[in-house]
This record gives sequence, C-alpha cells and structure tokens, in this order.
Amino acid sequence: MSAGATDFPIVPDPVRSVKHYPLFYHSVPHPLAILQEQIVACRLCPRLRSYTAEIARVKRRAYREWEYWGKPVPSFGDPEAQVLILGLAPGAHGSNRTGRMFTGDRSGDILYKILHKTGFASQPVSTSRDDGLELRGVYITAACHCAPPDNKPLPEEIRNCRPYFERELELLPNLRVVVALGKIAFDNYLDVLKARGAIASRSGYLFGHDLLYRMPGELPVLVTSYHPSQQNTSTGKLTEKMLEDVFRRAKRLAS
Repeated sequence: MSAGATDFPIVPDPVRSVKHYPLFYHSVPHPLAILQEQIVACRLCPRLRSYTAEIARVKRRAYREWEYWGKPVPSFGDPEAQVLILGLAPGAHGSNRTGRMFTGDRSGDILYKILHKTGFASQPVSTSRDDGLELRGVYITAACHCAPPDNKPLPEEIRNCRPYFERELELLPNLRVVVALGKIAFDNYLDVLKARGAIASRSGYLFGHDLLYRMPGELPVLVTSYHPSQQNTSTGKLTEKMLEDVFRRAKRLAS
C-alpha cells in the first residue's frame, strides 16, 4: 500500500468485537474504536510481532508479576482533540507491558506529568491502562505501534504503520496542532503530508526543539520537541521546563 493511501491495512485474522479490548479512552466514536481494534490485531510486521511477544514472555525481573500486553499498542486520547501528539514507538517494558501509549517507563512519567500541569490529563501519573487516566483535548499516537528492538523500527515497518496514522488524521476533525516528539515522528508526519500533496517538499522543514511551522491551507500547526526519552532527560537535553513550554504553546495555539 502506498504511503499516501487513506485505507488502513486489512489484517489477516478476524477483528474481535470492540468489547473484547479496553478502548483506552472514553466516548470514542465508532470508527476510531474499530481502527484501534485493527491496530491491535495487525500482523504486517512479523519481526516486531515476534519481538514484542518474546519480550512479553521473558519479561524484565522487576515486572515478572505483570501480564505483558505484548501486541501492537493502540492510540489513546480524546476523540475531539485539538492537539495530536506523535511519538516514535512503544517501549519494550513500558507500553509493550502496559498496553497504553507512553505508560510504564520514564518517558511517560515526564510526559503525563507535563500534560497534567498543562490541563490535558486528569492525573499526573499513568501506570496502567486501567488506572482511570483521561485525556482532554489531546490524542496520543505513534509512528510505529509495536515496540522495536533497540527502539529503532525499520523504515518499512514505519511505512506499514503509516496508513493507521493517516486514518487517525481523517477521524480527528478538530485538530489544530500536531506536536512531533523527536525527529523520526517529525519526518513521518512530513512524509504523510508530502505523499498527500499538501506540501511540495520537506526541505524547508528542519527539526529542532520547540519550533513552530504554520502549514499550508487548513492543516494543523506543527510544533516540534525533543523526545522525552530517558537519554534526553537524564542528560539535560530536554528538561521538564522545556517540555512544559512546548505544551503550553500547543495549548495557546489550540485555543
């Protein structure tokens, strides 16, 4: 399927009824709910499905009592969102364990703390998909929905996931801001726009922290941020204040 296609991939196994999977957000429109079911059931990347299943089997010692999710991780958030957060991929012992985006590792610890401070999240911590957290005005997705080895999905694996992201863009009618966390997410979004003919080239868009791009036509504003990975936060490349500034800016732009 081409990168510009608007239909999401057909998965080889039957999709269960929505009630069999937690939806991870409330008041979900039917098309978004079905799309998340498609994501969870996806088998387009055998390498990633094997890796996530093996991680779920072996586990990390600290989480040996957990029943790992071990599947593609669905998106999470408010279906009426004005702000979309695009990350890279689930963490092997974070989202791949808990089944919720940015939940269960240090990246999520800082992200949800900031989302709560800026009014997007109902609580400052996210520990499991059943902890009662709700997002308001924001929706979280990723360039790749499976945890990749060494946090590095292959280009073809990102391309396999892209139609899901394109469909989400179509099903989130109120978006006014896209926040790209990291350069891979940034490049992936621009690739989608270029394939759709919304931009002629990526050459005028350079990645950096807390940059703002006014996109053509009615497209959402694009805001960039370093990814809240442990490496970035532990070295001081990204501080809580820097990330908070990004989301306060997104809040202003969305309003």
